[in-house]
Amino acid sequence: MINFTDLYDKTIDDLFTFGTKFTTDREMIKDCIQDVFVKLYTKKDELGSVSNIESYLYVSLRNRINDEFRRNTHISDNEINENHMKSISDDSEAYDMERIEEETKKSCRLKEFVGSLSPRQQQIIRLYYVEQRKYDDICRIMGINYQSVRNLMHRSLLKLRFMAARTSTC
Repeated sequence: MINFTDLYDKTIDDLFTFGTKFTTDREMIKDCIQDVFVKLYTKKDELGSVSNIESYLYVSLRNRINDEFRRNTHISDNEINENHMKSISDDSEAYDMERIEEETKKSCRLKEFVGSLSPRQQQIIRLYYVEQRKYDDICRIMGINYQSVRNLMHRSLLKLRFMAARTSTC
């Protein structure tokens, strides 16, 4: 059974970022994400065959944003050449699914790599890249001097690069 709260919390930021690739209208993106999750909840019994729920969410969001654009520009379904749109949609959806699956794999590998770092290395990576803190802030948070922060970041990134290079040659 899907825990919708956990799924929402886990994917909301990435879905929002994904939505910004299609539009700058932040409210529309939020509404579309909400619609996707409402549909997911109401149709949950019909979705038993979905193997990758995150990929499903990305494709659903893209489709929902496209629907919103069509609605906002008052293009009726009769004005769209369905055969042409279907072939474009099929090609685009296959490409998007492949790209999303590849990005999901990369994200999983990165999480695995970061998980293999020491706790202090994980903390500095989280502070700098996730929380987007400056080195001065990291110094205060971690209680170490500026040069130690730079050295720790350098060693952390070297280790991540080494792990990435090692797995790409396998």
